Amino acid sequence: MKNLLEKTRSFFSSLVSRFKRKPKSGQAEAQNSATTSAPRAKGKVDRFTIVSWTVTVLIVASLLGSTVWWKNVSASNSGFIPQPTSAPDENPPEVGLPASGAGESGVFAIPRELQLKTNIPERPRYEATIYRVSRGDAMLSIAEKFSLKSETLLYVNTQLEDNPHNLKPGMELTVPPVDGLYYEWKDGDTFEAVAEKFEATPEDIMNFPGNEVDLTDPKMKPGTLVMIPGGSRELRDWTQDLQTASRSNDGSTGTSDFGSNACGGGPVASGFGWPAASHNISGNGYGPGHLGIDIQANEGDPVYAAGSGVVTMAQGGYNYGYGNVVQIDHGNGYVTVYAHLSQINVGMCTPVGQGTLIGLAGNTGNSFGAHLHFEVRVGGSSVNPYDIVQ
Repeated sequence: MKNLLEKTRSFFSSLVSRFKRKPKSGQAEAQNSATTSAPRAKGKVDRFTIVSWTVTVLIVASLLGSTVWWKNVSASNSGFIPQPTSAPDENPPEVGLPASGAGESGVFAIPRELQLKTNIPERPRYEATIYRVSRGDAMLSIAEKFSLKSETLLYVNTQLEDNPHNLKPGMELTVPPVDGLYYEWKDGDTFEAVAEKFEATPEDIMNFPGNEVDLTDPKMKPGTLVMIPGGSRELRDWTQDLQTASRSNDGSTGTSDFGSNACGGGPVASGFGWPAASHNISGNGYGPGHLGIDIQANEGDPVYAAGSGVVTMAQGGYNYGYGNVVQIDHGNGYVTVYAHLSQINVGMCTPVGQGTLIGLAGNTGNSFGAHLHFEVRVGGSSVNPYDIVQ
């Protein structure tokens, strides 16, 4: 800025000197001698100084003003804040090209509904992924997270030994892209034979992109891990390991008996009610590999007999993962099982009525989190408790 002022002042100084009238020689000598002999009166300012400084101030002021104006305009443009708009219409207008038809002009309309955001479809997954189990996870919740059936996780993860209660925090699960199972191809296998073995179709195996089958020459190398979409296999029935006593009244436990009519007779159930205060499912639902339901219950919550009958098992310990367990034979072909209890309040061969307190919910056996594992069996075969209890 200082250099600019100096240049401006020197410019106007040279300009004025050009137009200043030159005095005659005699006058110049007299003027010079007068100048040298008599100094300029103190306080008197010549006209040139006033004009040059005035012009300089005007130029500087105009430069500063234009600079401030430019900055204000830039700040207002960059700091624009969009104003809130009104809520979207529940019935947005259709947008398209002008329609044409009989008596109309233009082109055919292509109606399209307005969307406030772009919906990006999820790309299909063809490879398996690894999921680390966290505390509070259950087989059902993990399967729902990946849009799979819970039995698919049992088919693929052999470390679970077909038992969803073997799920533990920190365990790493292989999660396939679709429902089904993996199979290691062997020498001599055919698509038809493998599909029949796992109740699938050869076309599903060959057409699955993750298997990378050349459809012009469909072959698989031995040792290749092949995805069998929709395939299944038989899961181990852990319920058959739970041995109980028998009773009379036409009822039976359907499992291994300690003796004929060990508990004698007793009341027969005419209906079934809910065995806990909560009706919520906290872990796994009913399905292959989990032939019961996990009912939400805190440690120490009461557990009730679902129907009248006789207690044919009241046993503490691990019991194949059931933990402290009670079983009631209802004398009409139905048997109910209550597992993972923290306390057992009934004894072997005790007659009970519907709603009798038989124990307290807990976290014993193969379980990580208090809940009530509840099963219903008919003639020795497990059924969905939801179809029986009210």
